[in-house]
Amino acid sequence: MTTAADRTFLNQVADRLAALPAVHAVTLGGSRAQGTHTADSDWDFALYYRGGFDPDDLRAIGWDGEVSEIGGWGGGVFNGGAWLRIDGRHVDVHYRDLDVVEHELAEAEQGRFRWEPLMFHLAGIPSYLVVAELAINQVLRGTLPRPTYPEPLRAAAPPMWRDRAALTLQYAKATYAPRGQAAEVAGALATAAMQTAHAVLAARGEWATNEKRLLHQAGLRGIDAIVAELAPEANKLTRAIAEAEALFKAA
Repeated sequence: MTTAADRTFLNQVADRLAALPAVHAVTLGGSRAQGTHTADSDWDFALYYRGGFDPDDLRAIGWDGEVSEIGGWGGGVFNGGAWLRIDGRHVDVHYRDLDVVEHELAEAEQGRFRWEPLMFHLAGIPSYLVVAELAINQVLRGTLPRPTYPEPLRAAAPPMWRDRAALTLQYAKATYAPRGQAAEVAGALATAAMQTAHAVLAARGEWATNEKRLLHQAGLRGIDAIVAELAPEANKLTRAIAEAEALFKAA
């Protein structure tokens, strides 16, 4: 539920971000954009800039927290941002380069995308994540494209993600399971589950912007029971991988 105080806070932060040099649009993302938030949920904003955005302009507002440089979160499409505390609320601000976003939108419409590693994401991210944000997030200031899921992407993305999942499990089966390495097998199962979930959602034409609810959306929470039964014994690990393969095939 959004209160009057929440709406005031939302407008104040959006106004300050929109006023920064080079910023053309501001959006609200995450659970608050989708109406699934709780009172303690973070506030996720994105500022869309064109040209030379300077993080020092964001620092100059004076909000408490950490402000990264451009590319400070690994580069790629997810190219930095800030973790802030504003009026007692946890706020994340993401940088979005409009030139990059428009390029990835054009690529997605042709069924093309890249895989990128990203901190805290087991399976990494597709470059079309920034396109998903355009479709899902609430535009607070400025104007942005509002894309539907491109049919060429629905065709191209699922086999790529399923191939990655299959190779992840194949390696675990050949290398980790015979050695009784339960931790490595657990990591492989979780990673392959996320990869398969991306495939499932892409086949449906359903956007996802992070991994927090990815397994739930794809109907793959059954991987929890498989991981819970892992033990450092070769035969049990091999069996767990086979069970995961069956789960993923059925998804």
